[in-house]
Amino acid sequence: MFGLTLEKLSPVTLKRLRAFRKNRRAFWSLLIFGSLFVLTLFAEIIANDQPLLVKYKGEYYFPLFKTYTEQTFGGDFPTPADYRDPYIKNNIEQNGFMVFPFLPYSFNTVDYTLEKPTPSPPDSKHFLGTDDEGRDILVRIIYGLRLSVVFAFLLTGISSVIGICAGAIQGYFGGKTDILFQRFLEIWEALPQLFVLIIIASIFVPTFWTLLVIMLCFTWMNLTGVVRAEFLRTRNFEFVKAAKALGVSDFRIMFRHILPNAVIATVTFVPFFLSEAIVALTALDFLGLGLSHDYPSLGDLVRQGKDNLQAPWIGISIFIVLSGLLTLLIFIGEGIRDAFDTRRNK
Repeated sequence: MFGLTLEKLSPVTLKRLRAFRKNRRAFWSLLIFGSLFVLTLFAEIIANDQPLLVKYKGEYYFPLFKTYTEQTFGGDFPTPADYRDPYIKNNIEQNGFMVFPFLPYSFNTVDYTLEKPTPSPPDSKHFLGTDDEGRDILVRIIYGLRLSVVFAFLLTGISSVIGICAGAIQGYFGGKTDILFQRFLEIWEALPQLFVLIIIASIFVPTFWTLLVIMLCFTWMNLTGVVRAEFLRTRNFEFVKAAKALGVSDFRIMFRHILPNAVIATVTFVPFFLSEAIVALTALDFLGLGLSHDYPSLGDLVRQGKDNLQAPWIGISIFIVLSGLLTLLIFIGEGIRDAFDTRRNK
């Protein structure tokens, strides 16, 4: 089936795919990045303080998908069951069993059974140690990596669509439309992004979606200039003039005939925009202007590494994760750029 899909691709696209495949550094970086991201999508199954399966008195329960009360397992209160509570744990083990994930902690789980003061060093229970609140660093990295990558994908995707549409309108119509849009962009780009974020953070605590909208206001212009230049160049080609003469609508000419050429020039920037989005989110969280402490943030781990120099495992762990993640994205971007470079693939 994959072979049939490849046969439907154009010769130029197949040539680019082969060129990217030959770039071993970029190809393996894509495989590693994709594998890590897919792995983090199942973070709740890999790391969670809720059992995956509970058998109690012959019945099966799935706490990962449904919340059960203490009364379900012989407790006295109608509150959510704490499967680490000695009484509940003993009741379940006497009448069945529990199956926990490989890492029996969630990103906000505080381990009150630590033998050393927090932040505790790596041991057999916490492979990368704990932070200053007693939370497992490895688990927070898994959840934080997923959060950062999903945020970067959404930010890059939505801002690219807006930027491409804006650049297409500028470049295709030109004239006063282009001039007015350019003046607006110059004014908008001059707005101090950091000050705006400080003001917003002082009014309310940013959430995932509000922070995404705020950053969209400043990142949608990344691709506008590239798309605008491509449309300015292409709008005077013969096939565009012929389409206009045949009565084809401007919308169809823009997004059916010119846009595919412009997209080629923008695809190579996507991995670099992803890395910029991850760095921006991490920096805002580090400065306290990003997500609240309820989120598993990589920036929060960077801050904890700075505040706890006596616990080097925190700083070393987050440094390796961030530097490795950004390096993979840069290698992927370089591979895509080389694959689309006609001078290299003649």
